[in-house]
Amino acid sequence: MPKGPAVIRRGSRDWKPKLGQHFLRDTHTASRIVDALGDVSQSTVLEIGPGAGALTVLLARRARRLIAIETDRVLAAQLRMQFATAENIEIIEGDVLAIDFDTIFGPKPGTSRPGLEYSPEPARVVGNLPYFITSDILLRLFEFRRHFETIVLMVQREVADRIAAKAGTRDYGLLSATAQLYTRAEKLFTLPPGAFNPPPKVHSTVLRLTMAPQLEKLRVPEDRFIAFLKVSFGQKRKTLWNNLKSHYQPELLKTALERTGIKPNIRAEALPLEKSAALFRELTARDGTR
Repeated sequence: MPKGPAVIRRGSRDWKPKLGQHFLRDTHTASRIVDALGDVSQSTVLEIGPGAGALTVLLARRARRLIAIETDRVLAAQLRMQFATAENIEIIEGDVLAIDFDTIFGPKPGTSRPGLEYSPEPARVVGNLPYFITSDILLRLFEFRRHFETIVLMVQREVADRIAAKAGTRDYGLLSATAQLYTRAEKLFTLPPGAFNPPPKVHSTVLRLTMAPQLEKLRVPEDRFIAFLKVSFGQKRKTLWNNLKSHYQPELLKTALERTGIKPNIRAEALPLEKSAALFRELTARDGTR
């Protein structure tokens, strides 16, 4: 399966993609992506999939601290050599889905005082994601959200449409609801296949996610509400009633829908998060599993 676009500087011909990467043809778009992070002069930046290092070069000049995670062994080695003298850059060879961000961003031994709660310094994230694991990477970042404040990613255009979709639209689904449970999503700009070498078969969109968790506001427990959303969106063509009826007693479900003003024949895609949360709270309060 194809990876999302990596970035390469114009004129570089000594690297051939081995993991399905597609490299940007110019540095202008790379600058636009980095600009979307805002002022990072006093910030830590996490770069996912630095590839040939075009974003890394820009970030090295701007960020107080840069941590770049690259899964390709050759590219990781080249990046270490390229930035060997840069004291603010750390290159990690590894799979972003396996990285323990608490280890990277959490308190270091001897830095925490007894009785004082550790408050992490939120980092900013930038990267060009492998398209086939975009959702997995996002969920990983959401899991460790206390370490991040802004996420700027290049993803497949259709995925960006789904992430930023509003309830009641065709693109709204589980990915939309989950992403918007944790962040505010903005689509910034879209690039055609011809912007890359080799050109992919899809358009690519740069997306900015600003961390804004809604769990406390919605008064829902994280794991159980996520599980509820998965059931609600279980089969997109089915009504909410048909998706939920195998998990709740009919009378309980009927009463909860009535009390929240939700029609049984509605589909989950039509419900904003607030309504889904209200239904969840009603169901859990009445089935004794709160």
